[in-house]
Amino acid sequence: MESAWSASKAKGTYLKARYQRLASRRGKKRATFAIAHTLLIMAYHIFKEQCTYKELGADYFDHLNEEYLIKRLTSRIQNLGYQIEIQKHPGLT
Repeated sequence: MESAWSASKAKGTYLKARYQRLASRRGKKRATFAIAHTLLIMAYHIFKEQCTYKELGADYFDHLNEEYLIKRLTSRIQNLGYQIEIQKHPGLT
């Protein structure tokens, strides 16, 4: 439980991003238990498959469904009364 709490406070990690998404919907206590469960699943697979942990990053969920994120943020800006045009930045992938 303590490891889940500290993992949810680490900056720029997948676990913190997951904690924030869950805590906003379910509450802090349930999110902490969910992170503890995620840690147990990660440890199980690491030991079973003898592999190393690969950090997905804090922006993992943003890249998971980019179209939904663009649509949601665009509608929020338009609800504030602004008109925007979305273009992909040529230097970024």
